[in-house]
Amino acid sequence: MSAITAFVFPGQGAQEVGMAADVVIASPAANAVFEEADDALGTSLSRVILEGPPDELLRSHNAQPAILTASVALLRALEEHTRDLMPEPAYVAGHSLGEYTALVAAGSLDFAQALRLVRRRGELMQAAAEATPSGMAALIGLTLEAARAACEGTGAQVANANSEQQIVIAGPAASLAAAIERAKEAGARRALPLDVAGAFHTEVMRPAQDEMDQLFAETVFATPAVPVIGNTTGMPLGSGNEIRAELADQLCGCVYWQQSIEYMAADGVERYVEIGPGKALTGLIKRIVVGAETMAIGDLDALAALT
Repeated sequence: MSAITAFVFPGQGAQEVGMAADVVIASPAANAVFEEADDALGTSLSRVILEGPPDELLRSHNAQPAILTASVALLRALEEHTRDLMPEPAYVAGHSLGEYTALVAAGSLDFAQALRLVRRRGELMQAAAEATPSGMAALIGLTLEAARAACEGTGAQVANANSEQQIVIAGPAASLAAAIERAKEAGARRALPLDVAGAFHTEVMRPAQDEMDQLFAETVFATPAVPVIGNTTGMPLGSGNEIRAELADQLCGCVYWQQSIEYMAADGVERYVEIGPGKALTGLIKRIVVGAETMAIGDLDALAALT
């Protein structure tokens, strides 16, 4: 398995009750991650992950640390299970919330610190969403430039550039509706509303900014041992200050996932390993880099298949 490899980590929306359960049973390293999560947060997050109920796991203040925990547990199990079989990644990246997992994987952010940050991030994002009725919609068949043009002047924004043919726009309810109409007029084949609490990665999240900025200022970010590709630039983050600025910008700024993958592909990455629940990023990567080698590590069967 000598191909140049990148590890990628999913964001909110990937959560499901029971995620990583079989790995936690089989892997002492994964189980230790779940125990550390409970200790760091002072609550039984592991129970919510493993038993639900689903509506409790869906809440942002649970979903975000839960996905982080499941993804880090799977990463530690992968390290424990494969040892010399899996090469060290040349890059790591994560989609939105997944960027925090990538920072943990790169040794830039302590897992317990990351848990506390994303717990508060989830609470603040949920509060901002409740303060302003808003939403997100995936546009199918419209380019990034055309999606930006459709949002122009409406109050909506491009929130995710996921692939050439999947752009997510978001904003206050009326603004989003206006932008969707303009997108359809511009040739979007479909506009699919997303089941989310509100308009993440837009100005709707601005009320969360001040407190998160203070938390970032109080957090020590080490220089990454592995280059981390930033969501808002699609470029490597080289220092603690760059990471701090990236996480702040990410709250209200667009996630340039397509550009992040294209950067890694241009630098020779041949294999993309998605570590965490679901396979959403694997599907996007196959559309972005035709012929890319991908694998998704989300359960014990996936780990067993590597040996």
